[in-house]
Order: sequence, then structure tokens, then C-alpha cells
Amino acid sequence: MMTTAANTLPTKNEEYGTREYWDQRYTQEGEEATFDWFKRYEDVAHLLRPVLPDKTARILMLGCGNSTLSEDMYDDGYKNIVNIDYSPVVVERMRARNHDRPEMQWLVMDIRDLRFENDSFDVAIDKGTMDAMMTAKGDVWDPPQQVIDDCSKEVDEVLRVMRKGRGVFLYLTFGQPHFRRRYLTRPGTTLEIQQIGDTFHYYLYILRNRVEDGPPARESPENN
Repeated sequence: MMTTAANTLPTKNEEYGTREYWDQRYTQEGEEATFDWFKRYEDVAHLLRPVLPDKTARILMLGCGNSTLSEDMYDDGYKNIVNIDYSPVVVERMRARNHDRPEMQWLVMDIRDLRFENDSFDVAIDKGTMDAMMTAKGDVWDPPQQVIDDCSKEVDEVLRVMRKGRGVFLYLTFGQPHFRRRYLTRPGTTLEIQQIGDTFHYYLYILRNRVEDGPPARESPENN
């Protein structure tokens, strides 16, 4: 994990939840800069592989940033990956960085408003993206309505685009279950939580879509 330069850190924690902060940060960082929240792929691959259906699975990377997770997974054989981020700066940079991984896609998109059709993906992965939307000021036990709305929209959209009956949403975070479960509890799904680490704990939330019916169909073209 690359160390972030001090001049790219936000002045206020809630700036992590703004597009303007990320565009500025990615512009200031070098072309080859990368940053991985929490863990790199090599640290969690043994947890992800048993959950991923197979190496042909269509995977949606939510808020890809300049993490190496997608390219490491691609090099491990998972080539059908669609990366999205709402920062056009980082999307263009990562597209150029991964020009030799032609099967991956890079799209400018907001995780709260996915421009994909229903039942489009086998797997969706969030590694710290939802956490950035939780940085608004407020009581963690009683979060602001904006945080509740943003996180709920992400999960609702993910469930909509996941394949019914077999889709899997993987969410890696340091957020403890009593703070995160409220956003991941939905009818017709099952939630598994794995604790990672010995002293400082991370959590892998595995939300499986078990039902054949879902939200109303929505025409959503994929574009960048």
C-alpha cells in the first residue's frame, strides 16, 4: 500500500465523501500512484477465491480509485471486471495504466446510480468505498440521514444489478457489524460476516442474493 503524501490528505474528514476532493487528490498524485484501503489482493485472495463463482464471473468493482485490486485479480485470472468510479480523473488514469489488460472496462459512474441493466453481474466488490460516504459529521450510532440514504442507495443498486439467485456482494471494511449490518440487511438475502486480523480487525461482509424476484426492471445503458 502506497503512503499518501500529506498534501493530498483532506483538511476535514468529511471531504472523503466528495468528488471534488478525489479529483484534486488524483490530479496531484503521480501518474503511477496507487493506494489500497485496508488490504491488498494478496492479503485477502484466500478469502475471496472461495466466494467468487469462477474465473469467468462478471465482476463489478465499486469505487475502484487507483487501487491495484482489479489488476491483481485480472492477473490472477479474473478478467471480466468492470471498474467504476465517479472521478473521471482516476478512471482515465487507470484506463491508461491498464492498457495491456484489454478485457477490463473503466467507466465513470456513481455507485448510487448504476447505469447497468438488472441481473448484469455475478459479483460486486466494495473495498472501503461505502466507508467514504460515512465520513459526514454526526453520531456513528445515529448517522445523518444523508449517510443512511447514500449507503442504502448503493446496496439497493448493487442488489438490482446482481444476478438473481446467485449474485454475491463483497464488502471489505474496518466497520464493525453493529455499525454496518443495518445497510446490508435486505429481504431475500443472506449475510455472512468474516472477521480478519488478530489485533486490529477488518471485516468481510458477504451478501448473497437468494431470490428470483427483485426490483422493477430498469433500462440502463452502459456508457462512460
